[in-house]
Amino acid sequence: MEIRDARAGDAAVIAEIYNDAVRHTTAIWNDATVDTENRERWIAERQGSGFPVLVVVDADGAVLGYASYAQWRPFDGYRHTVEHSVYVRADQRGAGHGRALMRALITRARGSGIHVMVAGIDASNSGSIRLHEALGFTVAGTVPQVGAKFGTWLDLTFMSLVLDDRAQP
Repeated sequence: MEIRDARAGDAAVIAEIYNDAVRHTTAIWNDATVDTENRERWIAERQGSGFPVLVVVDADGAVLGYASYAQWRPFDGYRHTVEHSVYVRADQRGAGHGRALMRALITRARGSGIHVMVAGIDASNSGSIRLHEALGFTVAGTVPQVGAKFGTWLDLTFMSLVLDDRAQP
């Protein structure tokens, strides 16, 4: 298993992983799927803004999952905070790829001077919440019924990880 920066050539597989999550999970609160061109633009925009898009690949170079982070909110006061996302191919979930991607993202964020990483997780996704807790994230709160998918209201749990001990920004 190797983790590397995503390339434009990874966009088709990233789109497949994203679309599977859209169609079958509440990990992404979106109903619309994307195409390869959309993900090529997304990768270029993220990386062009200085944010990572990482992929985990097997020994043959096949993409098994991806992760990224970007600015949490579009106001200057939040410039030291990012929100991340991590998605693993359905047939590879539970194999440690998500944890490996998260560790790499956390390392990258610390190296970039990010102070806090935020996670927004479907409150019923106990596996993701446990993973984040194991990596040091703490629950900041849950907002009830702010999302909807598959004909049901969804609660959003926010978790956060303070990445450094700076007293001031």
